[in-house]
Amino acid sequence: MNRLFRITAGILVTGAALVLLTTTSTQADEKSGPVLATLLHAQLEGVDSTEVILSRVEVPPSTQLARHYHPGEEFIYVLEGSGTVTLKGQPPVQLQPGDVFKVPLQHVHSARSGDAGMKAIVFRVHRTGQPERIPVTTAETQ
Repeated sequence: MNRLFRITAGILVTGAALVLLTTTSTQADEKSGPVLATLLHAQLEGVDSTEVILSRVEVPPSTQLARHYHPGEEFIYVLEGSGTVTLKGQPPVQLQPGDVFKVPLQHVHSARSGDAGMKAIVFRVHRTGQPERIPVTTAETQ
């Protein structure tokens, strides 16, 4: 477990450095919704059938993201702006720059960006070959 923690921490730090050093421009268009740029997609060494995906996400102002879940855990680090994440059955959590938030394994959730939008680094660890996001209907979330 200690090795897995070190590997995960190393990937997260490397990904944050990539974001700071990258010159790739991904502008969010307020009418088109969130922009996701995958920075890293790799097999996690020493852990069978597990991959890691590191993304930079830009969500336009006041944008509501549909309810969904992931086939693994998701970690969010807010770079700019603000937003609210709502986990099924729990009160909304407000996120500001510098905040870190964990979405538990296969937990249905949604998010909404604040008035200035939100930019974040999203780090996911899940089973290899599974979709990154699985949408759910309103009936499935009640």
